[in-house]
Formats: sequence, C-alpha cells, structure tokens
Amino acid sequence: MKTNTLNLPEYSFNIKNIEGKTYIFDKIRKRFVILTPEEWVRQNVIEFLIINKKYPIGRFGNEIKLNINGMPKRCDSIFYDENANPTLIIEYKAPNIAITQEVFDQIATYNIPLKAKYLLVSNGLEHFFCEIDYNLRKYKFFKEIPSFEELMSSII
Repeated sequence: MKTNTLNLPEYSFNIKNIEGKTYIFDKIRKRFVILTPEEWVRQNVIEFLIINKKYPIGRFGNEIKLNINGMPKRCDSIFYDENANPTLIIEYKAPNIAITQEVFDQIATYNIPLKAKYLLVSNGLEHFFCEIDYNLRKYKFFKEIPSFEELMSSII
C-alpha cells in the first residue's frame, strides 16, 4: 500500500506482517488491526486530527457499536466532548470510494441516536466537515477541517 497517496500529511505508523497479512497499530483501540484501504484512511485522518489539528487523543473512540431501529451498526469513529457526549462522528471510505449522498445518508443514520453536532466524511482524498443545525434542519459545510480550538470555541 502506497503511503503518500492521500490528501493528508505523511505520518509514521507501526506496521507489521503476520502470516501474510499486514497490520497497523491503532492508537485509539490500542491494538493491531488489519490494514485495509479504509483503515489506512482512518489512521491517517485520526493522526491528522491529533497532530495537526490538536484534538485530544483520549476523546476518540473507533468502531463504536450502535443500535439503530433494532439493527446493530458500527460507527467508524466518534470524538467526544469533555462530558463524554458525542461531538463529532467520522465516516471513512477507501480512497477509491467516492463520497456520495449515500455516504452522508449512512453517517446521518448513525447520528440519529448520537445527536452529534459535527460530521466528517473522508476517503483520504476528499474531506467533508459539516455542522448540523438541528433547529433549522440544515448542514453548514466548512472549507477545511477546523482545529480542536476552533471547534470548541464554536460550540460555546
């Protein structure tokens, strides 16, 4: 897997091969996971948020189980506020998967029980960050992913 093909800075990761399979260390789950194209995007986006945008690592959760209308689902990543409330939901796709309305519908479905204020969708090449105005039932898209400080100042 090429490491410089994403629209993100290049980072160093702990990668190993076991019995012909490639694994990457996930800092959030604190274990090695199989390195798929989607996982490569997840690790790079999380690293970008932590290193470049100063999001606290301890507030992330990966592969969070949800129950939506009696159906088990998994949210790719959630960023929590200081009171452990979901603030940002993140959905990752492999770089070869286009970001479509269907992807936004998927993350919006995950957000039904969570009611996070922000959504981020990325395939590593394109990144869409938006704020949900629940009163007006509208989305406001940002030109770029805000820093943690910008995000927190807009919540207050």
